Amino acid sequence: MNRFKHAIAAGRPQLGLWQALANAYTAEICAGAGYDWLLFDAEHAPNTLPTLLAQLQAVAPYPIEPIVRPPLCDPAIIKQYLDIGFRTLMIPMVESADQARLAVSAMRFPPHGIRGVASATSRASGFGRQSDYLMRTHEEHCLIVQIESRAGLDAIEEIAAVDGVDAIFIGPGDLSAALGHLGAPRHPAVQAAISDAIARIARTGKAAGIFALDAEDAAARLGAGLCFVSIGTDVGLLARGSEALRAQVLSLGTSR
Repeated sequence: MNRFKHAIAAGRPQLGLWQALANAYTAEICAGAGYDWLLFDAEHAPNTLPTLLAQLQAVAPYPIEPIVRPPLCDPAIIKQYLDIGFRTLMIPMVESADQARLAVSAMRFPPHGIRGVASATSRASGFGRQSDYLMRTHEEHCLIVQIESRAGLDAIEEIAAVDGVDAIFIGPGDLSAALGHLGAPRHPAVQAAISDAIARIARTGKAAGIFALDAEDAAARLGAGLCFVSIGTDVGLLARGSEALRAQVLSLGTSR
């Protein structure tokens, strides 16, 4: 069962952590940290199909939902990600209902979609051992579409109305750039646009999520009713943690 899908449908908060190191060892470390979901990024991280597969295998024993973000809404890529075992996808830069419908179609077998059939050789079907895979797998698939542009903001209601879209995720980084404030997601205009988007998503009845800017922002977003929030990245934890440890030692009087 896709516990993440059922949790966001019920409005239960889900905390996530971004995975950009493209490494099975670090993915396994993060999987044991108590998060509800991990996002494996293939848009901006150096992930390939083999690295994603290795990370899926590494986190399989843990009670987290692995989510993958492809570089774009490409049915061929989506097909491969589903075949290796991802059930939940986050599609970046969705700007229209037509793009959302393409993503839905790419995740479903004919006659309801365009996904190619190779169940006997796919990891997702237990290599053919799951007899009802072709008929039932879509029931546990979860589609998240990402709003990151003016066009996406304008089309929120139309995108949310697409059957098969489970949730809408706000990406503050690209959105701030699209609104003329590159690198400044805390700008009042960007924050106002995000607040408006969240309110509009709520009115559609679909789950809303966001990449939080820090722990305080994450707490505020969860308090405001968002269902799922990313509260950091593996890269950020390693970079900031290593810097903080060195700074701590230097602050205690060590000189070089």
